[in-house]
Amino acid sequence: MTDTEHSDSAALVAAWLKDETGFEKVFNRYRRRLKQMIHLRLDRRLSGRIDADDVLQESFLDAFRKLEDYRARSAELPVFLWLRLIVAEKLIELHRVHLGTQKRNAALEVSIYRGPMPEASSAALAAHLMGSMTSPSNAAVRAETKLKIQDALNRMGELDREVLTLRHFELLSNSETAGVLGISQQAASNRYIKALKRMKTLMTLIQEGQD
Repeated sequence: MTDTEHSDSAALVAAWLKDETGFEKVFNRYRRRLKQMIHLRLDRRLSGRIDADDVLQESFLDAFRKLEDYRARSAELPVFLWLRLIVAEKLIELHRVHLGTQKRNAALEVSIYRGPMPEASSAALAAHLMGSMTSPSNAAVRAETKLKIQDALNRMGELDREVLTLRHFELLSNSETAGVLGISQQAASNRYIKALKRMKTLMTLIQEGQD
């Protein structure tokens, strides 16, 4: 995430509300981050049936239809966080249709920046963390390592795990994370530092256990 994405979002709103071409350019500006969110929060049971690019395309159409509604909220809701909510609504709909569940954590819905939001899968988070490790060649060892990472994530508090997900995996800024969770920026920063330190310690122990 770049500083430019934060500094020029207000100017971009005025530009891309004018036509679909301008809107598409800005949507594509955030496509990578939105796709990462989908991979993290789409239920693993649907990963073989639902393609992230299809979710993005449907979200694009939904967002374009809601542009006028967003105009009234643009001063309080940054562009990316609004698009993120649109994608989240689409994921909730897909989970409800295919799994009969809303797949969300209502306890964390405490801010205007956050609507119903599917929880990030510990399996998806573990897979991303595995990518930062020296991966063992044995498939059984890899599977065991992934399970250990999942267990470590599951033992974290819900809010700490969500802060880690937002900052470390979805690449939200500290201010965005604070807004999403409805907590102060200082609290968001403290929780992220604490969660990241704990995760790094656990990852080191897991890595050393492979040697």
